[in-house]
Amino acid sequence: MKKIKYLVLASVSALMLNSCNFLDETPQGILDEEQVKGPEQIEGLVSAAYSSLGNDHYDKPFSLWPYGNVRSDDAYKGGNDENDIVNFHFYEISENIKSDFGEADGLWFFIYEAISRANSALSVLKSVDKSQFPNKDARMGEMYFLRGHFYFMLKEVFGHIPLVDEDTPLNEYDKVPNTLPNDKQWEFICNDFQKAYDLLPVAQSQVGRANKIAAAAYLAKAYIFKAYRQDEKNSVTEINAQDLNQVLDYTQVVMNSSYKLEPDIACNFLPGAYQNGPESLFAVQYSTGDGTMFGRLNWGDVLSVPMGLGCCDFHKPSQNLVNSFKTANGLPEFDSFNNKNYDKTLDKVDPRLYHTVALPGVPYKYNEELIYQEKWNRNPSVYGLYASLKENVDPSCDCFVNVSPFYGNSKNRIVLRYADVILMRAEALIELNREQEALPLINMIRERAKNSTTFIPYANNLNISLYKNGVNCVWNKDFARQALRWERRLELAMEGNRFFDLVRWGIASQVMNNYFNSESARRSFLSAGKFDKNQDEYIPIPQQQINFTNGVYKQNPGWK
Repeated sequence: MKKIKYLVLASVSALMLNSCNFLDETPQGILDEEQVKGPEQIEGLVSAAYSSLGNDHYDKPFSLWPYGNVRSDDAYKGGNDENDIVNFHFYEISENIKSDFGEADGLWFFIYEAISRANSALSVLKSVDKSQFPNKDARMGEMYFLRGHFYFMLKEVFGHIPLVDEDTPLNEYDKVPNTLPNDKQWEFICNDFQKAYDLLPVAQSQVGRANKIAAAAYLAKAYIFKAYRQDEKNSVTEINAQDLNQVLDYTQVVMNSSYKLEPDIACNFLPGAYQNGPESLFAVQYSTGDGTMFGRLNWGDVLSVPMGLGCCDFHKPSQNLVNSFKTANGLPEFDSFNNKNYDKTLDKVDPRLYHTVALPGVPYKYNEELIYQEKWNRNPSVYGLYASLKENVDPSCDCFVNVSPFYGNSKNRIVLRYADVILMRAEALIELNREQEALPLINMIRERAKNSTTFIPYANNLNISLYKNGVNCVWNKDFARQALRWERRLELAMEGNRFFDLVRWGIASQVMNNYFNSESARRSFLSAGKFDKNQDEYIPIPQQQINFTNGVYKQNPGWK
């Protein structure tokens, strides 16, 4: 954290452009806080905070694919072999993880730099009045939103984090401990989103800015994590009804808004005119042709491009995930899905498989002239034949950019979408013993999945049904919980949520050890996998950060 404070006041000069249309000026020079009083300079600080959304790197990705997907049963690390970014392999098997991994230290640093930019902007915004800066309330709301977003990311990955705000003096940053109780840390994050909600307008005139509805969605998400109370060893001890009712309040705000599901799930993961659609509550904006060297590309996901199209074939869907899309009479095969591997000639599937996974012999990103081939896989004997689709684009798109040796793209990355809000609401209802009210919400997601066939006319083995209580299921609380958790997996697959959901539900050790036992028969490198309960729920606090603070930060439970 010490490294951060030297960067705060230089954040305007460090601004890199992204495709939010309010980020259209390149700041010159370095300004101190006393100089940043005019509207243009204040807007520069705000833009610098927004630009942090895209200031990640392929081994420090803000999409959190190594932590939310590869650490779960949804994805393999991929790449050349286990030694290609070997620390991500250790996260994948939950073994040999050390507190001195540079990737984790870099992620911590990048996120706290982003937080410091939000704090810097807030500090200045609080010092001016509306007569000087009429957009004061909205911009403060945006900064609270961004700070909450970055703290949310840190909390998911590291668990026990220090919380600094705009009133924390720079020379006190490294004196703030990370030992607040788990519930109090979530309370801080919820408060940030509450401030954002109170200050933000319902709609913004400029694409890319946070608004009140996005803040409501993030409030719901923060509260649903807060609801699953954890003790000091990361064990879930209760599901708090008061927090769940907050989830209901704020998801209702979103559902009463103009946002809605896309008619086809594919629309959420396509570039150009499809971006910032009705389901996208908040998205990181990327661009090309914006005056920067390569454009403001999604550097965090460049490694996931198949080798047949560029580099480097990381972030590959697991066989377990592919198998989970299989259906029997239109419903998930809850108990038997993983007994046999998916076979297109024999199995019926949920349409979302074709929107999530690149399958051999099937058009890549819906381009029927570009068939995904087995030879595009870098090391099929280790990592299999599948590739991730959602973050990738059709290479014929002008948004696909050669940044040798990589290929990046400028397609937006959605952080929050309406489908997630519907599923959060359904989950809260189920845990509040109102599972009958959750049934139509889950069916709403399944109905959209059923209709998501416009871009996949070649998929001829689709079969998905709605849940019908007393007809094809008995919709009691236990079944509803199972259906909800399965639906989150299928709907949000490869979007960075799965592992964090497992930890939130308190079932990570059970699911992951079962996964290691079964999946190791397919992928031998997983035979070394072992998930240690009360430790592996979070990765270690980076040792460098503990050293910088002279031991003010305390290491996570179970780690040295």
